[in-house]
Amino acid sequence: MQHVWLLHHVHEFSDGHEDVKLIGAFATKRQANEARAQVANQPGFRTRPKGFVLSKCSIGAIGWAEGFTTVNAP
Repeated sequence: MQHVWLLHHVHEFSDGHEDVKLIGAFATKRQANEARAQVANQPGFRTRPKGFVLSKCSIGAIGWAEGFTTVNAP
C-alpha cells in the first residue's frame, strides 16, 4: 500500500483545546522534514517548535472506521 507523510503543527492552549494546522502531505519523510525546516522559523511556529507532528498515512485506508466519542476536558 502506498503512503504519504503528513506534517501538522499542534498548539495546545491552557484550557486544553488544540489548534491543529496541516502543513502539508509529502511523498517522502525527507520532504516533510525539509518543509518543517522551511516553516520552523516563521511566526507562531518558532515559539512552539515542539508542536510539529509527523505521521505516516496509508493512501486509500479509512481512518476512524469505528467512529469516535468526544471526551470533554475538565
